[in-house]
Amino acid sequence: MSRGRGDWLKVIVVGTGAGGATAARELVAKGADVVVLEAGRPFKPLTRKIQWTDSLRRTGLLGSERTISRLFPHMQTTRSKELLLVRGMTTGGSTTISCGNMVRAERGLREIGLDLSEEFGELERLIGISTIPRDRWRPITARMFDAAERLGLDPRPTPKAVDSAKCVSCGLCEVGCASGARWDSRRFLQQVVKGGGTVRTESPVAKVVVEDKRVTEVIVDRKGSIERYKADVVVLAAGGIGTAQILRSSGLPASETLWADIVLTMGGRLEGARQLEEQPMAWYAQREHYILSPYIDILSHWFHKPWRKVPIGDRVGMMVKLQDAANGSVTEKGEVLKRLTVEDMERLDAGMALTKEVMESAGAKGPFVEGMLNGGHLGGTVPLRREEVESMHPSSLPANLYVADLSLVPRSQGLPTMLVTAALALRVSRKIARAQEQH
Repeated sequence: MSRGRGDWLKVIVVGTGAGGATAARELVAKGADVVVLEAGRPFKPLTRKIQWTDSLRRTGLLGSERTISRLFPHMQTTRSKELLLVRGMTTGGSTTISCGNMVRAERGLREIGLDLSEEFGELERLIGISTIPRDRWRPITARMFDAAERLGLDPRPTPKAVDSAKCVSCGLCEVGCASGARWDSRRFLQQVVKGGGTVRTESPVAKVVVEDKRVTEVIVDRKGSIERYKADVVVLAAGGIGTAQILRSSGLPASETLWADIVLTMGGRLEGARQLEEQPMAWYAQREHYILSPYIDILSHWFHKPWRKVPIGDRVGMMVKLQDAANGSVTEKGEVLKRLTVEDMERLDAGMALTKEVMESAGAKGPFVEGMLNGGHLGGTVPLRREEVESMHPSSLPANLYVADLSLVPRSQGLPTMLVTAALALRVSRKIARAQEQH
């Protein structure tokens, strides 16, 4: 089948993160006319040195978590009870504020008959995955790895989409890679544009219009200025919160099963540790319900009052990333109701105790202080069921409306999720192309 661009399929993709950018890239390659809508502004990494903030941080003048979006305008935060939920609102979405980790996270997928091995392998080859050489780790990170081995935790170097030759070990992956060493989905967006697609920033989607069980329009609301986009197919990839919000605003269902991969970091102290001067999460150890990984939580460092007394050069950190309960909900205004369960708290407590044991065994000192409870892997609000895996289309949605982000994943992973998001989007976009060719 040979058709010119515009003769075949007009697609609107909502979101430019791992899901949206991957879907858009694949559909452009298949000959579709693709417009990508991004709510945020073009991304710019934070290039200032961390030291300029330290005196303000110690005195509390940086403020609380409410200041996060002022200091880091590409981070959008949402508070739900005890949890701070963070997502990227910019070109590249949350991939621009990630650690670059590329783990095959697939908890709950095999149970519904979804095997993404082929997509995982293809993306790993395309992006280029490697681990951080041990000689680039800080000494405390290496000692914590050895301590984890002695405790039988089976630690392993973390697969990353990072070119170590370009990495300057600034430790600020989560505010943007200024050196260009870390992959983010803007590289896929460049290919979208090169292939004839369009990326439009500052274009927040308010809702989709459904007529006769099909989406006919996508409505963008630029602070009261309304724009309407028509398309044959619409792909929502705005994340577990954004996708659910659009569905709710459109009178369509979203499941009250949001999960967030909760992160809690134990902060210790060791004079001259300089742990920030390396790529975060150099290794990880997987337990039944969480992982441990060396990590200085920069949000806790800057905005969490109990962490203010320790200089960044002496701070030592290790995270627990938890498989939390899928019990959250999102309103049409984007408000989130999400709480930790008793079981979640018990597992966090167990993880914190093990983290402290590893840190002490490696020579880190107290006082050991927990950081800020936060979550940034937001999914589960349009969970796929076994009978939907063949089509990769949730049956609750109009026939020409698809989802290509973590919303499809039924269960929390407790692992990095960038790779599984891209793999899902690759599978979804190919299903879209195949379905259209058959018609």
